[in-house]
Amino acid sequence: MSGLTFDKRELGNLEYSLSREMLATDRRGGYMSTTIVCCNTRKYHGLMVAPIDDSDRTYVLLSSLDETIVQHEQSFNLALHRYRGVYEPRGHKYITDFRYTPTPTIVYRVGGVVLQKELLWIHKRTQLMIRYTLLDAHSETTLRLRPLLAFRDKHSLSRANMEANGRSTAVPCGVKCRLYEGFPWLYMQTDRADAEFVAAPDWYYGFEYQEELKRGYEGHEDLMTTGYFELKIKKGESVIFSASTDMMASEQTIDAVYEASLARRTHKIDFLSCLQHSARQFVIRRPGERTEVIAGYPWFGPIGRDTFMSLPGITLTQGYKEDCMDVLDTMIRDMRDGDFAGSASATVSADAPLWFYWTLQNLERHIGPKELWSRYGEAMKSVLEAYRRGMGGGEVVMHDNGLIWAAADNRPLTWMATMVDGRPVTQRAGYAVEIEALWYNAVMYTLELARKHKDKEFVDRWKAVPELTRRSFLEKFWLDEEGFAADYVNGYEVNKYIRCNMAVACGLNYTMLSDAQRVSAIMTMRQHLLTPRGLRSLSPRNPLYESSYAEDQRSQDLASRNGSVWIWPFVFYVKSCFELSGGNFADEAREMLHAFNGELQTHCIGSVGERFEADPPFAARGSVSHATSVGGLLYINRLIDEYSAARQDKDRAAAKGMSAAPAAPGRAAAKAGGAKGSAAAAKSAAKRGAKKAAADK
Repeated sequence: MSGLTFDKRELGNLEYSLSREMLATDRRGGYMSTTIVCCNTRKYHGLMVAPIDDSDRTYVLLSSLDETIVQHEQSFNLALHRYRGVYEPRGHKYITDFRYTPTPTIVYRVGGVVLQKELLWIHKRTQLMIRYTLLDAHSETTLRLRPLLAFRDKHSLSRANMEANGRSTAVPCGVKCRLYEGFPWLYMQTDRADAEFVAAPDWYYGFEYQEELKRGYEGHEDLMTTGYFELKIKKGESVIFSASTDMMASEQTIDAVYEASLARRTHKIDFLSCLQHSARQFVIRRPGERTEVIAGYPWFGPIGRDTFMSLPGITLTQGYKEDCMDVLDTMIRDMRDGDFAGSASATVSADAPLWFYWTLQNLERHIGPKELWSRYGEAMKSVLEAYRRGMGGGEVVMHDNGLIWAAADNRPLTWMATMVDGRPVTQRAGYAVEIEALWYNAVMYTLELARKHKDKEFVDRWKAVPELTRRSFLEKFWLDEEGFAADYVNGYEVNKYIRCNMAVACGLNYTMLSDAQRVSAIMTMRQHLLTPRGLRSLSPRNPLYESSYAEDQRSQDLASRNGSVWIWPFVFYVKSCFELSGGNFADEAREMLHAFNGELQTHCIGSVGERFEADPPFAARGSVSHATSVGGLLYINRLIDEYSAARQDKDRAAAKGMSAAPAAPGRAAAKAGGAKGSAAAAKSAAKRGAKKAAADK
C-alpha cells in the first residue's frame, strides 16, 4: 500500500488542512496534537499535553508557539489562529510543504526566506523539541518565537485571571515558567547562546476552537504569553527550541537529545508502518510500574473493554508480548473478588472481563499454554466464579440456564453504553448476544487449559456449563426463519434487530454456532451491515437507523450505536470468513484492508479513528486515533498473512502430489464442542442466503 502524500497546492486551503490532524506521544501519557498547519481546532489540541502527577488526568501546558520572521524591519507572523470567527494571523498562506516522516515537518516561504520547522516529541520524557532551519535567505533575518501557555486540564478551558503568574525566571539557555501552583515548571530553552528572551507577559483573548463549538461545547479561551525568544539566524543555520518539565543543562545537551531522538524515529513509509507506529502510541508506562492502554486520542484515557479488545492487535502483531503482559499484570493487580477495577469491572461493562480471555487466547501463541496457565490461570478461574455467583447485587450473573444476565436500572451494561438526555440510547437489558458468546468462549478456553494442566477440581465444577450454555443460547437466540442471531433476549422481548454484535458470536475461537449458521449470519451482515469501513451497528432498514448526523455531540451519540460503522466487530466478520473459506478469502480481505489506505491521511495522519458515518463517504467520527480500530486493522493484516501462507503451502503440496496440506491457522471452530456443521451444510446455507438476498432486492 502507498505511503502518505499531501497535495502541496491545498496546504493553504483551510478546509483541507484544518481537517487533517497530527499526533505524537511520549509513551508516558503525554502527547502533542494539532492540525498540520499548527492551528488548534479543539480544546484537546496543544504542543505539550501531559500528566503532571500519577493520575490519568492530563493538562495542556504549551498550547502553541508562534513564529515570526523579521527582515528589513518587516514582520511576517507564520502562525495561524482563529479568534471568534476571524483567522489572524494567517501564516498558512506561507506554507509550501508538509511531511509526516520521520517527524512532522512544515516548510514556509516568505519572499526570499524559506524556513523549515521540524516538530519532535521526545519519548519517555515530557519534552517537545522544534528545530528551525533557515533553508534560504538573502538578507539579515531575525527569528522570533512566542510561546502561548494554558496550564489547564485538557477537558476545560482557560480564562484570563489575576492568579496566573506571568513571570519568567532565567535558567541556562532560556527561562522557566509556572502559571499556577501545583503545576511543574515548564523549562523553555534553545540551543543558541545568543537567543535573547524578552519578558513581556500578556493575555491573548478569544481563541476559538471550531470542533468544540460544532459539538455543542464551549469553544473559547484565553492564553498567556510570558514573553518571546529572539535571535539572528543565517542561511543554513538551525535553532532548536525545547519545552520540557526537566531542565536541559546546556546547548550541547539540547542538540544531543534532539539528534539521538530523531535518529530513533521510524519512517512511516506505507500503510502497515503507519499503523504499527500508531499502535505503539497507545501503550503507556506510568509511574509505579503501571502499563496501560489509552483507548483513543485526544480525549479518552484507559478503558478496560477497549484495552482487552485492542491488545492482540496493537502489541502481539508486532511481537510485543512483554507490553501485552505488562498491561494484563497491571489490570490483574487491581482485581478484587474476581472482578477487574474501574471501567474493566463487570458492574460497569458486563462484557469487559470476558474480553480478557480473547487477549489470552492470542497471547498463548507467543508464550505457550504452560506459561499462560501458570501466570493467568487463577485470574481466569476467579473471573468465571465471579460471574457464576453474581456481581452488582445480581445485575450481572450466570443464570441456571448457563447464560449471563446483565441488566441495571436505566444504565446500559453492554458496549452500546451511550447515554442521551439521561437515558440509554440502546439499553439491551437481559441476555446480550456478544456477552453470551464471550462467556461461552471464556468457559471453554479455561476448561481446555485446566484439562491440559490437570486441574481436576475446576474441570469437575465447570464441565457441564458449556453444553448448558450452548443449548440455551441456540434456543433463545438463533432465528431459523431469519437466518441470524437475535441481538438480545429478556423476559418480554426477543430483539431481532440486525446489529454487528452477532459477528462476535461467529468469530470467537469457540463458537456455539454451526458452520451453516455462521455462513447464514455472515450473509445477513454482508447484506445489511458491511461497508468499506467495517460493520454498521444497525441495519439501514431499521427505523432507528441514523446514517449520518449533525456535528453536535447529541446527534453523534444517537447515531454512534444506531448506524455508525465500527472496525472492531469487522475483525470477527473477517476471522469467520477465513475460518469458513480458508486462504481463498485472502484476496477479498486484502481488498477490504486496502480500502483504509486513504483514511491514514484524511483525518488523523498515520492513524485511524474510532468510528465512521454509516453512508458514503463514510466520514470519520469520534476520537481521531483509536486503539480498537488500529489494533483491529493490524489483526486483520495478520490473518491475511497467515492464511495466505497456508494457501501457498497447500498449493505447493498439491503441486508436489501430496494428499494433504496443513490446516489453515486459527481454525479453532473445530473445538466448538459439537457445534460444527458440514461443509455441505455451509454451502447450502450460503446458497439460501444468496437466494434470500436476491429476493430482498
